[in-house]
Amino acid sequence: MTPVRILTSSLLVAASLVLGACTTPVNPNTNVVAFSGKLSASEEVPANASTGSGTLKATFDTQANVLNWTVAYSGLTGPVTAGHFHGPALLGQNAGVAMGFSGSLESPIKGMATLTPAQAADFMSGKWYVNLHTAANKGGEIRGQALLAP
Repeated sequence: MTPVRILTSSLLVAASLVLGACTTPVNPNTNVVAFSGKLSASEEVPANASTGSGTLKATFDTQANVLNWTVAYSGLTGPVTAGHFHGPALLGQNAGVAMGFSGSLESPIKGMATLTPAQAADFMSGKWYVNLHTAANKGGEIRGQALLAP
């Protein structure tokens, strides 16, 4: 092989390595997906007259099946007596409790859990919602669907 061919081959290999590096994701946690939701009384089924509101911010690690969440709320008729993820259900549908919140139910509610493969599939499909219950609204005062964050 002549020196020119060796140099050309070396340059092509180097260029391939550099270009390949450009397509590598900057974030090594590409398996982490962000979700969000807006909680309101109008999302309850049936809706109620509460003026309370809230937000869900969550991340789901698709490799480890670990869900982390923060639910913040204000303006409810009283203290939260129970809080849960419900599912599987699409927007406007009701479902049983998929996972309850533990610990303090004061805003913000923070938690983490490892989901089963079936739970993970439902969560990733947008079939889980957050429901916060109060004494005045035992069936749920505010609710919000967990959807892929924009």
